Amino acid sequence: MKNIFKEFRDFAMKGNVIDMAVGIIIGAAFGKIVNSLVQDILMPAISIILGKVDFSSIFFVLHEGTPTGPYASLQAAAAAGAITINLGTFLNAVISFIIVAFAIFMLIKTLNSFKKKEAAAAPSTKDCPFCCSKIPLAAVKCPNCTSELK
Repeated sequence: MKNIFKEFRDFAMKGNVIDMAVGIIIGAAFGKIVNSLVQDILMPAISIILGKVDFSSIFFVLHEGTPTGPYASLQAAAAAGAITINLGTFLNAVISFIIVAFAIFMLIKTLNSFKKKEAAAAPSTKDCPFCCSKIPLAAVKCPNCTSELK
């Protein structure tokens, strides 16, 4: 039994597991920021553009609750025990997902561009000053024209 706990401790303390845990925590915090951006900033602006439609209140009643509808809000329908399809909440989630996906895409694209710049920064060849052919940087004699290089 002691051996199992030791193996679990060793597994949990590996770098990859800790990195993953940090990523999940940061991802959850980023998700809260994006949800606030969507619900508190983007959706009200879209609502004004589309004629003051409140997306969070777009729902369809499948089964009436007690008391019966119509319900002024999704919260009123839930309080009455009505079964609803919450289209507005779903739209908010889709927009949040698109923003998160785009942010991750831009992050990966930026990281990849840094990697390409690093790889392109160190040339491994030079031009021979006599015959203009590509030769290794460390060459002291051109293999093509046999000229001595300084």
